[in-house]
Amino acid sequence: MKELTRVNHIGLRVSSFEAATAFYGKLGFEYVAGPSGPEPVAIVEHPCGININFILNASNNDGINVLMDSSEKLTGYTHVALEVSSIDSVIENLENLNIPLSGGPMFHPTGTSIFIRDPDRNVIEFIEYKGTSQL
Repeated sequence: MKELTRVNHIGLRVSSFEAATAFYGKLGFEYVAGPSGPEPVAIVEHPCGININFILNASNNDGINVLMDSSEKLTGYTHVALEVSSIDSVIENLENLNIPLSGGPMFHPTGTSIFIRDPDRNVIEFIEYKGTSQL
């Protein structure tokens, strides 16, 4: 569809508004609005324009991400990839914030990636993107 212009927001089901807001706040996301609506939604946004809608109706997940931590590979979105200007700087910032890497660094033809998990075990990739011209 040629009408597409960009991703508007990421919908993320979370078990705790407070925990999600605190965690994503460490990554630079700022509270915008909510929770509101029949399935309560709260909105946070990063100064670069990335918007996340926290959907606040998750049950306790017992520390398991069913898409990533189960031996059965179910369909669905597995992670979000956030492009960064310097993977080394992100690694240093994460260390200072006591947020451990769950994977990486991984070096691939289009860049370098690292991975972390949020309080609900959702996967976040940070990628220093070099582009497809490297292929």
